[in-house]
Amino acid sequence: MGNSYAGQLKSARFEEALHNSIEASLRCSSVVPRPIFSQLYLDPDQHPFSSADVKPKVEDLDKDLVHRYTQNGSLDFSNNLTVNEMEDDEDDEEMSDSNSPPIPYSQKPAPEGSCTTDGFCQAGKDLRLVSLCMEQIDIPAGFLLVGAKSPNLPEHILVCAVDKRFLPDDHGKNALLGFSGNCIGCGERGFRYFTEFSNHINLKLTTQPKKQKHLKYYLVRSSQGVLSKGPLICWKECRSRQSSTICHSIKPNSSVSSTVAPENGTTNGYKSGFIQTDAANGNSSHGGKSSASSSTPARPGNYSLSPRPSFASGDQATMFISGPPKKRHRGWYPGSPVPQSALVVPIPAVRPLSRTESLLSAPVPQTPLTGILQPRPIPAGETVIVPENLLSNSGVRPVILIGYGTLPYFYGNVGDIVVSPLLVNCYKIPQLENKDLEQLGLTGSQLLSVENMILLTIQYLVRLGPDQIPLREEFEQIMLKAMQEFTLRERALQMGGQCTPVSPGQLPWLARLIASVSQDLVHVIVTQNSLAEGISETLRTLSEMRHYQKLPDYVVTICASKIRGNEFCVVVLGQHQSRALAESMLTTSEFLKEISYELITGKVSFLASHFKTTSLGDDLDKLLEKMQQRRGDSVVTPFNGDLNECVSPQEAAAMIPTQNLDLDNEPFQIYQPQLTVARKLLSQVCAIADSGSQSLDLGHFSKVDFIIIVPRSEVLVQQTLQRIRQSGVLVDLGLEENGTAYQRAEKYVVRLDNEIQTKFEVFMRRVKQNPYTLFVLVHDNSHVELTSVISGSLSHGEPGHGLADRVINCREVLEAFNLLVLQVTSCPYTLQTQQSRISANNEVHWIQLDSTEDMSCKEKLYFGMNEYSKSLQWGITSPLLRCDETFEKMVNTLLERYPRLHSMVVRCYLLIQQYSEALMALTTMASLRDHSTPETLSIVDDLLSCPGKNKSGRGHMLILRVPSVQLAMLAKERLQEVRDKLGLQYRFEIILGNPASELSVAAHFVARLKTWRGNEAEEWTPRTYQDLEGLPCIVILTGKDPLGETFPRSLKYCDLRLIDSSYLTRTALEQEVGLACCYVSKEVIRGPTAALDLSGKEQERAAVGENGAEELLMDLERPQSNSSAVTGTSGSIMENGVSSSSTADKSQKQPLTPSFRSPANSVGLDEGVSAGLAGVGETLKQECDSLGPQMASSTTSKPSSFSSGPGAPRWPGQPGPGFRGAHAALPPVVILSKAAYSLLGSRRGGKLPASAALLPHPDVAWASPLRPLLPGHASAEEQSLYYRRWTAARPHHADHGNQADPASGARPCHPRRLLLTGPPQVGKTGSYLQFLRILFRMLIRLLEVDVYDEAEINTDHSESSEVSQSEGEPWPDIESFSKMPFDVSVHDPKYSLMSLVYTEKLAGVKQEAIKESKVEEPRKREAVSMMLTKYAAYNTFHHCEQCHQYMDFTSASQMSDSTLHAFTFSSSMLGEEVQLYFIIPKSKESHFIFSKQGKHLESMRLPLVSDKNLNAVKSPIFTPSSGRHEHGLLNLFHAMEGISHLHLLVVKEYEMPLYRKYWPNHIMLVLPGMFNNAGVGAARFLIKELSYHNLELERNRLEELGVKRQCVWPFIVVMDDSCVLWNIHSVQEQSSQPMETGVSSKNVSLKSVLQHIEATPKIIHYAILGIQKWSSKLTSQSLKAPFSRCHVHDFILLNIDLTQNVQYDFNRYFCEDVDFNLRTNSSGLLICRFNNFSLMKKHVQVGGQRDFIIKPKIMVSESLAPILPLQYVCAPDSEHTLLAAPAQFLLEKFLQHASYKLFPKAIHNFKSPVLAIDCYLNIGPEVAICYVSSRPHSSNVNCEGVCFSGLLLYLCDSFVGADLLKKFKFLKGATLCVICQDRSSLRQTIVRLELEDEWQFRLRDEFQTANSADDKPLYFLTGRHV
Repeated sequence: MGNSYAGQLKSARFEEALHNSIEASLRCSSVVPRPIFSQLYLDPDQHPFSSADVKPKVEDLDKDLVHRYTQNGSLDFSNNLTVNEMEDDEDDEEMSDSNSPPIPYSQKPAPEGSCTTDGFCQAGKDLRLVSLCMEQIDIPAGFLLVGAKSPNLPEHILVCAVDKRFLPDDHGKNALLGFSGNCIGCGERGFRYFTEFSNHINLKLTTQPKKQKHLKYYLVRSSQGVLSKGPLICWKECRSRQSSTICHSIKPNSSVSSTVAPENGTTNGYKSGFIQTDAANGNSSHGGKSSASSSTPARPGNYSLSPRPSFASGDQATMFISGPPKKRHRGWYPGSPVPQSALVVPIPAVRPLSRTESLLSAPVPQTPLTGILQPRPIPAGETVIVPENLLSNSGVRPVILIGYGTLPYFYGNVGDIVVSPLLVNCYKIPQLENKDLEQLGLTGSQLLSVENMILLTIQYLVRLGPDQIPLREEFEQIMLKAMQEFTLRERALQMGGQCTPVSPGQLPWLARLIASVSQDLVHVIVTQNSLAEGISETLRTLSEMRHYQKLPDYVVTICASKIRGNEFCVVVLGQHQSRALAESMLTTSEFLKEISYELITGKVSFLASHFKTTSLGDDLDKLLEKMQQRRGDSVVTPFNGDLNECVSPQEAAAMIPTQNLDLDNEPFQIYQPQLTVARKLLSQVCAIADSGSQSLDLGHFSKVDFIIIVPRSEVLVQQTLQRIRQSGVLVDLGLEENGTAYQRAEKYVVRLDNEIQTKFEVFMRRVKQNPYTLFVLVHDNSHVELTSVISGSLSHGEPGHGLADRVINCREVLEAFNLLVLQVTSCPYTLQTQQSRISANNEVHWIQLDSTEDMSCKEKLYFGMNEYSKSLQWGITSPLLRCDETFEKMVNTLLERYPRLHSMVVRCYLLIQQYSEALMALTTMASLRDHSTPETLSIVDDLLSCPGKNKSGRGHMLILRVPSVQLAMLAKERLQEVRDKLGLQYRFEIILGNPASELSVAAHFVARLKTWRGNEAEEWTPRTYQDLEGLPCIVILTGKDPLGETFPRSLKYCDLRLIDSSYLTRTALEQEVGLACCYVSKEVIRGPTAALDLSGKEQERAAVGENGAEELLMDLERPQSNSSAVTGTSGSIMENGVSSSSTADKSQKQPLTPSFRSPANSVGLDEGVSAGLAGVGETLKQECDSLGPQMASSTTSKPSSFSSGPGAPRWPGQPGPGFRGAHAALPPVVILSKAAYSLLGSRRGGKLPASAALLPHPDVAWASPLRPLLPGHASAEEQSLYYRRWTAARPHHADHGNQADPASGARPCHPRRLLLTGPPQVGKTGSYLQFLRILFRMLIRLLEVDVYDEAEINTDHSESSEVSQSEGEPWPDIESFSKMPFDVSVHDPKYSLMSLVYTEKLAGVKQEAIKESKVEEPRKREAVSMMLTKYAAYNTFHHCEQCHQYMDFTSASQMSDSTLHAFTFSSSMLGEEVQLYFIIPKSKESHFIFSKQGKHLESMRLPLVSDKNLNAVKSPIFTPSSGRHEHGLLNLFHAMEGISHLHLLVVKEYEMPLYRKYWPNHIMLVLPGMFNNAGVGAARFLIKELSYHNLELERNRLEELGVKRQCVWPFIVVMDDSCVLWNIHSVQEQSSQPMETGVSSKNVSLKSVLQHIEATPKIIHYAILGIQKWSSKLTSQSLKAPFSRCHVHDFILLNIDLTQNVQYDFNRYFCEDVDFNLRTNSSGLLICRFNNFSLMKKHVQVGGQRDFIIKPKIMVSESLAPILPLQYVCAPDSEHTLLAAPAQFLLEKFLQHASYKLFPKAIHNFKSPVLAIDCYLNIGPEVAICYVSSRPHSSNVNCEGVCFSGLLLYLCDSFVGADLLKKFKFLKGATLCVICQDRSSLRQTIVRLELEDEWQFRLRDEFQTANSADDKPLYFLTGRHV
């Protein structure tokens, strides 16, 4: 009963048996029940066969697996339609053991007159779920609705109400004995016995009624209120199927092996398909029939003592029992997987819904327990007795492929047969959703009949031919094709008549007809009663046959039973096919155990003795002894000599080869493809950070740290360490110092072995302790050993089981917010299942090398699996991919002779003999030549002769891949013995490549390697395969999988002849062939290049090599500033003043130095632009690439430990294109076994070889037998999506637990996990090391900001302050300050190309001093990189915990939490009412006053002048912003230190939605639509107008509360959206010499700046206050005066009360602030600049005050020449092209460029400036402007004696009169320009100002801006002074 172990009496089991016994005695009328103890412990006496037989029960074959027939022979699929589970229809009671009709269980007849219809109760009420699903059923408290199954109504469930105390809990426990239930049909209550109840509801059972057997499901109501089938009721028997009718007492010495192969194990390398059905966790279909030992492939019974893995993984249908069972209980079904643990329950892969029940509620079919009470005789017709000595007599172990129907019992010598579920799933058509069916081209009804399936199977077997073995994938595609054909035919026939299906009667005839063409390879046997007859006959024939008689490969047994319809199975008898199928059922671990068992127990002794003699029949050992004696002491010369030349061993050891310095001295480099992939990884990380899921906050981190986890391979660890050391990444990331990095590297690489736990805990401690460091956990080769921890505990100490899962998927890793997991693999398929933990978006695939133009640098091409496959079409005489036919024939002969040994053992022994004889043939015994295969001979010849050809002694490497460690050790011993006896021990080395141990190389070979390398230390030894570059050697590579080790360029042959049918999965084949993948020179494949379609155009650009050093050194000499490297605005060198020539000559001196770090420079990140390695300018176009100072220093120092030597570490493989040198002729030659060759050699049209269609990995299973074929040209992304849809993780897979969320159906993906995939040896390690580097660089960039760094301009002619205040004063003194003159010169460097403002001092300046740059294109402004501080202003890309609330709204619903308020006021300037809109978030409403009734916005609250609140600033902050919704620095949270402040964004109407989206918590002030095209002047004008209007409203409001009007705070702050940092400066007196005073700067917050300025005494008397612009050139001189009276820009405190009558010009696009400052000053108001504060402005590359793109209003053609500024104006009414731009903008742009035309006399003539009245306009830098205000009492510059060279009148108002103009003197020939709104006002102005008196006008001097009349052009007139 499921819970017993031999000899253990569990109390639960005892209770249950007791209960069953009592219950049976109560109910049972006929048979006396057996006593409880005999039931538990004894075998029944009635046993018809010998005690060694094992007889499973027929009906235990899940009929789930083999769909039942309805009587007419077509399939009954009704059960499939249930979504929840495929029904367990294996109601074993349905048939008694013979094929006679069901015998009803003896029960009382129904009362007279009652209803006996199935599905109705005796009262005649309907109980079927289908009819009751919508009913409201009332049930008493404590009762549950459950579903009962009636054998006569398999498709229906009957609804019952049962007291839940009598039902089990989730763990199958605690059900009370007995029963209590009600009939919900007629309402009768109180049934106390289940027997009575089952009678009432007409169950009509054939067996004893038991609640455990017949109450199947809980019933649940769906959200729509529909009652439907819910989870299975978890009776305790669910754990394992009891079959008490199976009684065996297998004795320890019994002939039956008690170790069962996982019958259901990997079929074809796949674990069986059973996981498709619920049977999997009970027993599998054949599990019941073929007994515990039914399939012991290649294993006689005498080894039942070997320890075997026990598979609890659920899809292994049978389990291994370690040791001989003393007594096997009937309760312990031989086919059940680990009944005692029931740890893992497989989830059927097909089922669309996820399972939420407990583990034990798996739908395991129960067997009737009545067998305990009355064992029944088994009918002879259903049994097969396996003949004795079947295997010995026939040499074949038949494989029975389960087909369709019930397999019989097997008795007797069951160890000699194997039952395989290979094709069984193909016959069970799953339920697919409609969209999947459409994708497959099917309609729901297109299911094949059994007859069609049988015919298809036979046809498939006929087509296979003698060499191939059946592949499940192939057959599934055939089934799919057939169904698609039916669909098409059905559609065609809908017009005509109905197509007739194959009738059961025609089937035998058609089957034989198809088989007849197979040349006797396929036989068909048709029987009438059962499959057993056909199988028995086949086995009998087989055992009686003699060896010389020809057997068919396949026998198809068809049972055309009248009762059950057609059933069939296939018996595979072909020698090759049966062995391949049996072996492919074992997993790799299992067959390696099998091999070691065969070696340990001496089963190979016959084979070994066979190989004791040579092919010529001589005794091998004696022969070798003889040769050794003949040679004496001497050995073959190590190199530079023939194989006949001998020297003494001492001489041989002392021979020193020449250094080979002409080798490629390739230092560690990062190649272009690696750069690109590293960038892709980085942009994916940025995408995660930007996704809004809050799972990664990059702004939080300032450092990068990492750990690399690799599989258990010592060489791989050393190889990864070497890469880390050579790349210098530890120093670059600032993790280690230059000197210690070499030793310290070891803590960054961890091997997945038993010590990982402690190392990993240390790492996780570091992760927790450093929250500001971003850790990257790199899991390299992550597809290896991806088993779950749970299944690991059952793997009997298999090393590495579940370790990766324990590390990668542990809770700490999943939850650490500062940890990214990067899984790297060349075979990602096992990570791309339906349960994948990695989001498909987070996969980064290697770039498609053949599609990129510059696929790699230095003319190297990647040569991988696809290229090998394609190379077969080159038509060259020696292909790169070969199959050794002769070897295969020899193997087949041997396999027939030794049927009990695993084929790999036979292959290995043969391979050892082949190499031994080839060595002998080439040295001493030429007669053996003919007995070695040509392949082996040529390999060995090459190995031996190459070193002899020259003095360098270099040779080739040969890899022999021997997965079994024991076989590998045997091969090494044998080959070494042969080599030494032949005297070749100095000629080549034999190395055992065991992942568990380090490389061991003989001392004289190490000495030779050191000589070649030139400069290695004394104690150097080779640690990686690459260190063996040039060494002639055989590497016997062992271990379950190759683990990504990189091999040297000298690898020439890869012998994979042992990789046979046990390796039929895509991953296995790809990683084996991956050993040979590498980079090759383009020249190599010049001839066959076309076939490769890999070559791109020649690529000079990306030369990163010996000559490319100039490009690589560029970043090293950047100037330092403020602790971060200076990057120009875009980071390019030229702009930063370092020329490439200076770096170039440096590079000559140290050619190697930076080469490994350098290509990094070209990694672009800034706006996602990627830069190629294309010359200096382009290389560094990205800001983030600047190397920080620490990087620069680490690069310039010469790397000591790994500078180049002759064999400088080559750079292939994992970490970067590992380029074999140009001298390497071709990629390595790969010799494959026949099975592998047929898959890799054939192509399915497209890029992928045929192997791509195989199951991707043994740990995953196909989700459905019906699925489209993976397209031959699928990209990596498409393949990923395909596998994610069509494969599911098996129960022992680490991802299996990652089930979908039942509510949403979505699977949880870990947000911070990425997958990097790329073919083997393509350079992934280098790529992810580069990724770490650029990730760090980006984090530094995120912490840096580019700020303008420009010295003030016009300092030489500024007015000096006569009244200087004492230094150190915090605030200006108003008395002395008001006496200072105003400095009208503009000093802001952004205005360097503007007209100068005339001062008296300017008149004395020499004209030449003014730089006359006539610049057309925008000037490049100097910027410098600064570290951000905690007081910076940020854009939307900044995320952190503190300002999270400030920035974000928690959910989308809150978008509507902002309210829109209109606010109207009248403006005298605009002459109309202005309506602005406020968007006010709920949280900010406290800043406003609303009317009581209608929530109408009345005013914005203002504080009082007298308020003193340290936690607030008084002034509202207005920020106009345009085009910078993402990049504007509008997050002032940190700058204001988190205190309360009022911040309003001023935005244009059309941009409002964008700003609102990005800044939902900000108050928006939306300008009217008429200003959508206006310039910045309009925004400032409206801010000021609105603020003044609001001030008046607040004064009125507060006045009512008794506050004086002048006490209301009148200031506002207007600041740009690019202000990023604020500083405070102080002057330090440093020494006795007063000249050398320094300036100390400190970063301060905006809050402290504003609070300081707001505290200025008598502040309300100042009109504008501001601070100066930061520059690195700020000197103590410029800080001498703490306050200046001069222009202020970008960040001002504006007194709106004082400046009430001074307006911004709302038309202006440029210089509006200079214009405003001049007006303010001329009005006699004070402007004060605080010099001890400075403002840093960020260089923002987007948005802001951008120029319009000026295009013609009506486009004539697309390709127009650019329009020049002089075309912005035209004569009125002319035919000129009209432009689509605002008139004011055109005017201002025209004036900037037209000074030569408009004011020729003013050019460079600063003594005679142009007179501008009431306005300042930029008319070009060559001209000075004298600003004069026309207002009475205004203060103006002294114009005495100045002769003006021109007059500019711009929209002048009534204050400008003729009298005013007459005061000024003009030069002769001075020019005039009068600008007005329209032509009429232009004429009126000329008349009103009496201009015609002094100025001469011509008709042609009238102009207008080039607008259409609708756009209201401006008009102007020019004239000359007479």
